[in-house]
Amino acid sequence: MGPKDGPATLLDKSAFLTEANAERIVETLCRVRGAALKLGQMISIQDTSLLRPQIREIFERVRQSADFMPKSQMEKTMQRELGPNWRTHLPEFDDKPFAAASIGQVHLGKTKDGKEVAVKIQYPGVADSIDSDIRNLMGILNMWNIFPKGMYMDNLMRVARSELAWECDYVREADYMRQFRDIYANDPVFVVPNVVDELSSKRVITTVYVYGETLDKALALDQPTRDYVATNFLRLCFEELFTHRLMQTDPNWANFLYNDSTKKIYLLDFGASRTFDKKFTDSYIQIIKGAATGDRDLVLTNSQKLGFLTGMETKALANAHIDGAMILGEPFKTNEPFDFGTQDITTRIHKLIPLLAEQRLTPPPEESYSLHRKLAGAFLLCSNMKARIRCKDFFDDIYSKYQKDASGR
Repeated sequence: MGPKDGPATLLDKSAFLTEANAERIVETLCRVRGAALKLGQMISIQDTSLLRPQIREIFERVRQSADFMPKSQMEKTMQRELGPNWRTHLPEFDDKPFAAASIGQVHLGKTKDGKEVAVKIQYPGVADSIDSDIRNLMGILNMWNIFPKGMYMDNLMRVARSELAWECDYVREADYMRQFRDIYANDPVFVVPNVVDELSSKRVITTVYVYGETLDKALALDQPTRDYVATNFLRLCFEELFTHRLMQTDPNWANFLYNDSTKKIYLLDFGASRTFDKKFTDSYIQIIKGAATGDRDLVLTNSQKLGFLTGMETKALANAHIDGAMILGEPFKTNEPFDFGTQDITTRIHKLIPLLAEQRLTPPPEESYSLHRKLAGAFLLCSNMKARIRCKDFFDDIYSKYQKDASGR
């Protein structure tokens, strides 16, 4: 692809990914499905302008390849996790799952006291195969030879291994779910369902069933409602990071249900939750502040503090990094509602990606993989909803409170 063809994607180099090889590649990736989908998340496959169409299709086919467990296998898993008499606690239980994901499937049930619940059951062997799946996936990627050196794939896959282990630990997920429920107990918009402790274990997690539509359905709603949903989603991201330093980092739209009759947004699936060190958020909020005020030195200094830059980069590379931050900071500069429906932020960011991916001198900080996945998902949601949001107002409020809390410590 030459300069006349427009901005390159990350993965334009490979001649290996021909149509004839697609079936074999999909079949191979399906054997390491959890690891492959985690990689897909981490390179933002939800943003279709980043990857070649052939690669997008491959990851999409892997994503849709989930097979439900046979009933006998599901029964065996439930007996092992909850005991041989588990059905006495769930007198109504639909043996056919209503949802499936990369590491588990979800069933509808009803407890003895009539409470409707969602029961997420992990596929057998997923947790035990993480290391081997990651190794096999790295072998596949090395064979493809399609990722530039600046993506630091070894580092990315190390983070993926950690995140997969988190997501396979339903005890950990239940604990984070309780924390979020406490945090948002009195929030006017967000609701976190209760965990049913007696029906949960390391490989099974049961929560109260809630009613709503996934956020992709909200695209068809009127402009004020779309603005409401997108504004609150963006608010959630900033509160998670700068108020609580605790974030559910998976922006999959299926993890958020909107109920138009109650105007509530239900938060689901906390397997990808993580905390952030105050030292990280201290510098990260300054990067956003610098981007929002046009202070390139503030962005540069704090990017070096966090390890995004070493200080030894070429001027072109350092400027590309700062330019990217400035572009992302545009919604927080204006006092007017920012129109995500007319912006071209994604297009301009992608023009910088080839230089950043090829010439980066150091991998980004570990926290940034999950954080940027959530923030990218938030921007994508706002864009798809064509939302109009007063971003500056709530960022200025968050920043003021953050500085006040810091000075009070």
